[in-house]
Amino acid sequence: MEQKTRIHAENNKQELLITREFDLPVELLFKAYEEPEIVEQWMGTKVLKLENRRHGSWQFVTTDPKGNQHGFNGTIHEFEPDRRITRTFEMESGSFGVQLEFLEFEALTDNTSKLTMHIVFRSVELRDQLLKLPFTFGINMAHNRLQEVVAKLK
Repeated sequence: MEQKTRIHAENNKQELLITREFDLPVELLFKAYEEPEIVEQWMGTKVLKLENRRHGSWQFVTTDPKGNQHGFNGTIHEFEPDRRITRTFEMESGSFGVQLEFLEFEALTDNTSKLTMHIVFRSVELRDQLLKLPFTFGINMAHNRLQEVVAKLK
């Protein structure tokens, strides 16, 4: 299966550039990151908190097949509807540290849009550690679910 989400990782840089085009209007794509009920559906996680505003915070928890819970949280630094979200991301049980994420939402046509995620890690080593995991597969799978879930809202 073609992986529609593209990940660009330059050697010796502590960042990732992730892009994906969706067959969704930009308003619906943004809603997938804004509405807790939609986030839960495509991410397969429980939204404990999602304060969509400057200086807001968010907290999600996922339960794996063995029943172990994995928490994720961060602070929202910028929230501009249908345009951008700037936030931190921290995996509570991971060793990756806090990441800074810049999410840009762009309308391509009335019915298509593009998400660009610029993620900055504390170090090149932490970024490379994440890339050794099935990260590319996972984000493609999540974005495919996002497309499926949100397309039903059209």
